Amino acid sequence: MKKYLYIIAFFLIPIAAAAQRPVPPHSPEVHADDRVTFRYFHPDAKRVILDGEFLSSSQLMAKDATGLWSITVGPVKPDIYPYSFLVDSVQVADPNNTYLFANERFKRSIVDIPGSVPLVHSLRDVPHGKIDYRYYKSATLDTLRRALVYTPPGYDASGKTAYPVLYLIHGGSDTEETWTKVGRAHLIADNLIADGKAVPMIIVMPYGNVRPDPMPSFAQDVVNDLIAFVEDHYRVLKDSKNRAVAGFSVGGGQTLNIGLTHTDKFAYVCSYAPYTATEEFRKNFSSWSPDGNQINNRLKLFTISVGTEDFLYESVKQNISMFKEKGLHVKTYIVPGGHTWMNCRLFLATTLQEIFH
Repeated sequence: MKKYLYIIAFFLIPIAAAAQRPVPPHSPEVHADDRVTFRYFHPDAKRVILDGEFLSSSQLMAKDATGLWSITVGPVKPDIYPYSFLVDSVQVADPNNTYLFANERFKRSIVDIPGSVPLVHSLRDVPHGKIDYRYYKSATLDTLRRALVYTPPGYDASGKTAYPVLYLIHGGSDTEETWTKVGRAHLIADNLIADGKAVPMIIVMPYGNVRPDPMPSFAQDVVNDLIAFVEDHYRVLKDSKNRAVAGFSVGGGQTLNIGLTHTDKFAYVCSYAPYTATEEFRKNFSSWSPDGNQINNRLKLFTISVGTEDFLYESVKQNISMFKEKGLHVKTYIVPGGHTWMNCRLFLATTLQEIFH
Protein backbone atom coordinates (compact mmCIF):
# COMPACT_ATOMS: atom_id res chain seq x y z
CA MET A 1 0.00 0.00 0.00
CA LYS A 2 2.82 2.37 0.93
CA LYS A 3 4.45 1.63 -2.44
CA TYR A 4 1.34 2.79 -4.31
CA LEU A 5 1.11 5.94 -2.20
CA TYR A 6 4.68 6.83 -3.17
CA ILE A 7 3.85 6.35 -6.84
CA ILE A 8 0.73 8.53 -6.56
CA ALA A 9 2.70 11.21 -4.72
CA PHE A 10 5.41 11.11 -7.40
CA PHE A 11 2.87 12.09 -10.06
CA LEU A 12 0.87 14.53 -7.93
CA ILE A 13 3.79 16.70 -6.76
CA PRO A 14 4.51 18.20 -10.23
CA ILE A 15 0.79 18.78 -10.73
CA ALA A 16 0.52 20.60 -7.41
CA ALA A 17 3.62 22.67 -8.20
CA ALA A 18 2.21 23.63 -11.58
CA ALA A 19 -1.09 24.58 -9.97
CA GLN A 20 0.75 27.05 -7.73
CA ARG A 21 2.38 28.84 -10.66
CA PRO A 22 0.60 32.02 -11.77
CA VAL A 23 -1.35 31.88 -15.02
CA PRO A 24 0.65 33.80 -17.65
CA PRO A 25 -0.90 37.26 -18.02
CA HIS A 26 -2.70 38.07 -21.25
CA SER A 27 -0.70 40.84 -22.90
CA PRO A 28 -1.34 42.91 -24.87
CA GLU A 29 -5.13 43.00 -24.66
CA VAL A 30 -6.71 45.23 -27.30
CA HIS A 31 -10.15 46.40 -26.23
CA ALA A 32 -13.10 47.20 -28.49
CA ASP A 33 -12.66 50.93 -27.88
CA ASP A 34 -8.97 50.78 -29.01
CA ARG A 35 -7.62 51.04 -25.49
CA VAL A 36 -4.85 48.53 -24.81
CA THR A 37 -3.87 46.77 -21.58
CA PHE A 38 -0.31 45.59 -21.08
CA ARG A 39 0.69 43.13 -18.34
CA TYR A 40 4.02 41.85 -17.07
CA PHE A 41 4.59 39.45 -14.14
CA HIS A 42 7.70 40.15 -12.09
CA PRO A 43 7.25 40.13 -8.28
CA ASP A 44 10.85 41.21 -7.62
CA ALA A 45 11.00 44.16 -10.00
CA LYS A 46 11.25 47.59 -8.40
CA ARG A 47 10.02 49.57 -11.39
CA VAL A 48 8.44 48.59 -14.74
CA ILE A 49 7.84 51.16 -17.46
CA LEU A 50 5.92 50.79 -20.72
CA ASP A 51 7.69 52.32 -23.71
CA GLY A 52 5.87 52.38 -27.05
CA GLU A 53 5.64 54.42 -30.23
CA PHE A 54 1.95 55.04 -29.55
CA LEU A 55 2.88 57.05 -26.42
CA SER A 56 4.03 60.65 -26.19
CA SER A 57 6.18 59.58 -23.23
CA SER A 58 6.97 56.38 -21.33
CA GLN A 59 4.43 55.32 -18.69
CA LEU A 60 5.00 53.78 -15.25
CA MET A 61 3.07 50.54 -14.76
CA ALA A 62 1.29 49.61 -11.52
CA LYS A 63 2.05 46.49 -9.48
CA ASP A 64 -0.59 44.44 -7.64
CA ALA A 65 -0.20 42.19 -4.60
CA THR A 66 0.69 39.14 -6.74
CA GLY A 67 3.55 40.88 -8.54
CA LEU A 68 1.62 41.55 -11.75
CA TRP A 69 2.43 44.90 -13.37
CA SER A 70 -0.19 46.41 -15.66
CA ILE A 71 -1.34 49.54 -17.42
CA THR A 72 -4.17 50.49 -19.78
CA VAL A 73 -3.54 53.24 -22.34
CA GLY A 74 -5.48 54.87 -25.12
CA PRO A 75 -7.59 54.86 -27.09
CA VAL A 76 -4.75 54.39 -29.57
CA LYS A 77 -5.00 55.18 -33.29
CA PRO A 78 -5.34 51.85 -35.15
CA ASP A 79 -2.00 50.72 -36.58
CA ILE A 80 0.89 48.36 -35.79
CA TYR A 81 3.26 49.63 -33.09
CA PRO A 82 6.49 48.44 -31.45
CA TYR A 83 6.72 48.51 -27.68
CA SER A 84 8.84 47.17 -24.83
CA PHE A 85 9.08 47.08 -21.04
CA LEU A 86 11.86 48.74 -19.08
CA VAL A 87 12.31 46.45 -16.09
CA ASP A 88 14.57 48.22 -13.61
CA SER A 89 16.03 50.09 -16.59
CA VAL A 90 16.61 46.95 -18.68
CA GLN A 91 14.70 46.78 -21.98
CA VAL A 92 12.80 43.52 -22.49
CA ALA A 93 10.21 42.33 -24.97
CA ASP A 94 6.79 41.25 -23.71
CA PRO A 95 7.28 37.56 -22.72
CA ASN A 96 3.57 36.88 -23.24
CA ASN A 97 3.52 38.14 -26.82
CA THR A 98 4.93 35.99 -29.62
CA TYR A 99 4.71 38.88 -32.10
CA LEU A 100 8.28 40.24 -31.96
CA PHE A 101 9.96 43.08 -33.81
CA ALA A 102 12.56 41.61 -36.20
CA ASN A 103 15.67 43.57 -35.22
CA GLU A 104 19.30 42.84 -34.33
CA ARG A 105 19.57 45.42 -31.56
CA PHE A 106 16.20 46.42 -30.10
CA LYS A 107 14.21 44.01 -27.94
CA ARG A 108 10.66 44.98 -28.75
CA SER A 109 7.27 43.40 -29.23
CA ILE A 110 4.48 44.40 -31.60
CA VAL A 111 0.87 45.32 -30.87
CA ASP A 112 -1.64 45.32 -33.72
CA ILE A 113 -4.66 47.58 -33.21
CA PRO A 114 -6.91 46.73 -36.16
CA GLY A 115 -9.69 49.28 -35.69
CA SER A 116 -13.12 49.01 -37.28
CA VAL A 117 -12.02 49.83 -40.85
CA PRO A 118 -9.36 47.67 -42.59
CA LEU A 119 -6.04 49.47 -42.98
CA VAL A 120 -3.76 49.16 -45.98
CA HIS A 121 -1.73 46.46 -44.21
CA SER A 122 -4.71 44.52 -42.79
CA LEU A 123 -5.19 40.82 -43.49
CA ARG A 124 -8.15 40.80 -45.87
CA ASP A 125 -10.10 38.11 -47.69
CA VAL A 126 -8.34 38.65 -51.01
CA PRO A 127 -6.01 36.45 -53.08
CA HIS A 128 -2.64 36.21 -51.37
CA GLY A 129 0.85 35.90 -52.70
CA LYS A 130 3.63 33.70 -51.37
CA ILE A 131 6.87 34.43 -49.50
CA ASP A 132 9.95 32.31 -50.24
CA TYR A 133 13.04 32.23 -48.03
CA ARG A 134 15.91 31.94 -50.51
CA TYR A 135 19.69 31.67 -50.23
CA TYR A 136 21.94 32.97 -52.98
CA LYS A 137 25.68 32.92 -53.54
CA SER A 138 27.24 36.35 -53.28
CA ALA A 139 30.50 36.41 -55.20
CA THR A 140 30.90 40.04 -54.11
CA LEU A 141 30.87 39.14 -50.41
CA ASP A 142 32.11 35.56 -50.81
CA THR A 143 29.29 34.07 -48.77
CA LEU A 144 25.75 32.74 -48.91
CA ARG A 145 23.14 35.41 -48.19
CA ARG A 146 19.40 35.24 -47.52
CA ALA A 147 16.58 37.14 -49.15
CA LEU A 148 12.79 36.95 -48.87
CA VAL A 149 10.97 36.87 -52.19
CA TYR A 150 7.28 37.76 -52.47
CA THR A 151 5.51 36.41 -55.55
CA PRO A 152 2.06 37.83 -56.30
CA PRO A 153 -1.23 35.90 -56.39
CA GLY A 154 -1.39 33.75 -59.50
CA TYR A 155 2.38 33.54 -59.98
CA ASP A 156 3.28 30.35 -61.87
CA ALA A 157 6.94 29.42 -62.12
CA SER A 158 6.19 27.32 -65.19
CA GLY A 159 3.83 29.85 -66.75
CA LYS A 160 4.43 32.45 -69.43
CA THR A 161 3.75 35.63 -67.44
CA ALA A 162 6.82 37.59 -66.34
CA TYR A 163 6.69 40.25 -63.64
CA PRO A 164 8.46 43.49 -62.70
CA VAL A 165 10.63 43.42 -59.57
CA LEU A 166 10.93 45.73 -56.58
CA TYR A 167 14.10 45.38 -54.49
CA LEU A 168 13.09 46.50 -50.99
CA ILE A 169 15.72 47.21 -48.31
CA HIS A 170 15.22 47.34 -44.53
CA GLY A 171 16.62 49.74 -41.93
CA GLY A 172 19.99 49.68 -40.22
CA SER A 173 19.56 47.17 -37.39
CA ASP A 174 16.54 45.47 -38.94
CA THR A 175 16.68 42.21 -40.88
CA GLU A 176 15.30 40.88 -44.14
CA GLU A 177 12.22 39.74 -42.16
CA THR A 178 11.33 43.22 -40.87
CA TRP A 179 9.58 44.20 -44.09
CA THR A 180 7.10 41.33 -43.66
CA LYS A 181 6.86 40.94 -39.88
CA VAL A 182 6.65 44.67 -39.14
CA GLY A 183 6.15 46.35 -42.50
CA ARG A 184 3.53 43.85 -43.74
CA ALA A 185 4.84 44.45 -47.27
CA HIS A 186 3.23 41.24 -48.55
CA LEU A 187 -0.23 42.14 -47.22
CA ILE A 188 0.01 45.71 -48.50
CA ALA A 189 0.87 44.32 -51.94
CA ASP A 190 -1.94 41.73 -51.76
CA ASN A 191 -4.51 44.40 -50.90
CA LEU A 192 -3.41 46.96 -53.48
CA ILE A 193 -3.19 44.33 -56.23
CA ALA A 194 -6.67 43.05 -55.32
CA ASP A 195 -8.03 46.61 -55.47
CA GLY A 196 -6.44 47.22 -58.86
CA LYS A 197 -4.23 49.95 -57.41
CA ALA A 198 -0.89 48.17 -57.88
CA VAL A 199 0.57 46.12 -60.69
CA PRO A 200 1.26 42.46 -59.79
CA MET A 201 4.97 42.36 -59.02
CA ILE A 202 7.71 40.37 -57.33
CA ILE A 203 9.22 41.97 -54.21
CA VAL A 204 12.74 40.96 -53.17
CA MET A 205 13.76 41.78 -49.59
CA PRO A 206 17.50 41.15 -49.07
CA TYR A 207 19.54 41.27 -45.88
CA GLY A 208 21.13 44.69 -46.11
CA ASN A 209 23.66 44.60 -43.26
CA VAL A 210 27.23 43.72 -44.17
CA ARG A 211 29.85 42.88 -41.57
CA PRO A 212 32.38 44.20 -40.91
CA ASP A 213 31.47 47.83 -41.45
CA PRO A 214 31.81 49.92 -43.56
CA MET A 215 29.58 48.37 -46.18
CA PRO A 216 30.46 49.75 -49.61
CA SER A 217 29.89 46.38 -51.26
CA PHE A 218 26.18 45.90 -50.57
CA ALA A 219 25.31 47.84 -53.72
CA GLN A 220 27.64 45.59 -55.70
CA ASP A 221 26.04 42.53 -54.13
CA VAL A 222 22.57 43.68 -55.22
CA VAL A 223 23.61 44.73 -58.73
CA ASN A 224 26.00 41.87 -59.51
CA ASP A 225 24.68 38.91 -57.51
CA LEU A 226 21.13 39.29 -56.22
CA ILE A 227 19.59 40.54 -59.48
CA ALA A 228 21.23 37.68 -61.37
CA PHE A 229 19.89 35.14 -58.86
CA VAL A 230 16.36 36.51 -59.08
CA GLU A 231 16.41 36.59 -62.86
CA ASP A 232 17.72 33.01 -62.99
CA HIS A 233 15.10 31.61 -60.60
CA TYR A 234 11.93 33.66 -61.18
CA ARG A 235 9.85 34.72 -64.14
CA VAL A 236 10.76 38.40 -64.25
CA LEU A 237 11.03 41.22 -66.78
CA LYS A 238 14.70 42.09 -67.13
CA ASP A 239 14.86 45.68 -68.35
CA SER A 240 15.33 48.79 -66.22
CA LYS A 241 11.72 49.96 -66.69
CA ASN A 242 10.59 46.83 -64.84
CA ARG A 243 13.04 47.15 -61.98
CA ALA A 244 12.67 49.34 -58.87
CA VAL A 245 14.61 49.85 -55.64
CA ALA A 246 13.26 51.26 -52.37
CA GLY A 247 14.34 51.28 -48.73
CA PHE A 248 13.92 52.78 -45.28
CA SER A 249 16.46 54.63 -43.09
CA VAL A 250 19.89 53.06 -43.75
CA GLY A 251 18.11 51.12 -46.48
CA GLY A 252 16.90 54.46 -47.83
CA GLY A 253 20.49 55.62 -48.09
CA GLN A 254 21.45 52.34 -49.75
CA THR A 255 18.57 52.87 -52.17
CA LEU A 256 20.09 56.17 -53.26
CA ASN A 257 23.54 54.58 -53.53
CA ILE A 258 22.22 51.74 -55.66
CA GLY A 259 19.56 53.44 -57.74
CA LEU A 260 21.14 56.77 -58.63
CA THR A 261 24.49 55.22 -59.58
CA HIS A 262 22.82 52.50 -61.67
CA THR A 263 20.06 54.29 -63.56
CA ASP A 264 20.75 51.91 -66.44
CA LYS A 265 19.33 49.16 -64.23
CA PHE A 266 16.59 50.90 -62.19
CA ALA A 267 13.90 53.23 -63.54
CA TYR A 268 12.27 53.67 -60.11
CA VAL A 269 14.14 54.89 -57.02
CA CYS A 270 12.08 55.48 -53.84
CA SER A 271 13.87 56.42 -50.64
CA TYR A 272 12.12 56.52 -47.26
CA ALA A 273 13.67 58.75 -44.55
CA PRO A 274 17.17 57.99 -45.84
CA TYR A 275 20.12 57.84 -43.46
CA THR A 276 23.05 59.14 -45.49
CA ALA A 277 25.81 59.79 -42.93
CA THR A 278 27.84 56.90 -44.34
CA GLU A 279 31.19 56.62 -46.08
CA GLU A 280 29.53 55.09 -49.12
CA PHE A 281 27.11 58.00 -49.55
CA ARG A 282 29.91 60.56 -49.18
CA LYS A 283 32.01 58.62 -51.67
CA ASN A 284 29.19 58.53 -54.21
CA PHE A 285 27.75 62.02 -53.85
CA SER A 286 30.14 64.49 -52.19
CA SER A 287 31.66 65.53 -55.53
CA TRP A 288 28.99 64.04 -57.78
CA SER A 289 28.53 65.76 -61.15
CA PRO A 290 25.75 63.82 -62.82
CA ASP A 291 24.27 64.24 -66.26
CA GLY A 292 20.90 65.45 -64.98
CA ASN A 293 19.15 65.15 -68.33
CA GLN A 294 20.32 61.56 -68.81
CA ILE A 295 19.21 60.54 -65.30
CA ASN A 296 15.84 62.26 -65.66
CA ASN A 297 15.29 60.51 -68.99
CA ARG A 298 16.15 57.15 -67.49
CA LEU A 299 14.19 57.47 -64.25
CA LYS A 300 10.42 57.16 -64.51
CA LEU A 301 10.11 57.98 -60.79
CA PHE A 302 12.47 59.31 -58.11
CA THR A 303 10.91 59.97 -54.70
CA ILE A 304 12.11 60.82 -51.21
CA SER A 305 9.71 60.57 -48.26
CA VAL A 306 10.11 61.71 -44.65
CA GLY A 307 8.11 62.70 -41.58
CA THR A 308 8.29 66.19 -40.12
CA GLU A 309 9.11 64.79 -36.66
CA ASP A 310 11.73 62.40 -38.01
CA PHE A 311 15.17 62.95 -36.45
CA LEU A 312 16.54 62.82 -40.01
CA TYR A 313 14.14 65.47 -41.29
CA GLU A 314 16.72 68.25 -41.67
CA SER A 315 19.34 66.05 -43.33
CA VAL A 316 16.72 64.63 -45.69
CA LYS A 317 15.70 68.17 -46.69
CA GLN A 318 19.35 68.97 -47.36
CA ASN A 319 19.68 65.91 -49.59
CA ILE A 320 16.49 66.82 -51.45
CA SER A 321 17.93 70.30 -52.09
CA MET A 322 21.23 68.78 -53.22
CA PHE A 323 19.55 66.50 -55.74
CA LYS A 324 17.44 69.36 -57.07
CA GLU A 325 20.54 71.53 -57.43
CA LYS A 326 22.07 68.72 -59.50
CA GLY A 327 19.11 69.06 -61.84
CA LEU A 328 17.28 65.86 -60.83
CA HIS A 329 13.50 65.61 -60.81
CA VAL A 330 12.72 64.38 -57.32
CA LYS A 331 9.17 63.98 -56.04
CA THR A 332 8.86 64.50 -52.29
CA TYR A 333 6.41 63.24 -49.70
CA ILE A 334 6.57 65.25 -46.46
CA VAL A 335 4.11 63.91 -43.89
CA PRO A 336 3.53 64.19 -40.13
CA GLY A 337 5.21 61.67 -37.86
CA GLY A 338 8.64 60.39 -36.95
CA HIS A 339 11.20 57.78 -37.98
CA THR A 340 8.70 54.96 -37.64
CA TRP A 341 7.46 51.88 -39.41
CA MET A 342 3.96 53.38 -39.21
CA ASN A 343 5.12 56.02 -41.71
CA CYS A 344 7.21 53.51 -43.59
CA ARG A 345 4.19 51.32 -44.38
CA LEU A 346 2.41 54.37 -45.80
CA PHE A 347 5.47 55.27 -47.89
CA LEU A 348 5.55 51.74 -49.29
CA ALA A 349 1.83 51.74 -50.03
CA THR A 350 2.27 54.97 -51.99
CA THR A 351 5.25 53.59 -53.90
CA LEU A 352 3.47 50.37 -54.88
CA GLN A 353 0.73 52.43 -56.51
CA GLU A 354 3.19 54.52 -58.52
CA ILE A 355 5.70 52.05 -59.94
CA PHE A 356 5.51 49.92 -63.10
CA HIS A 357 2.56 51.79 -64.63
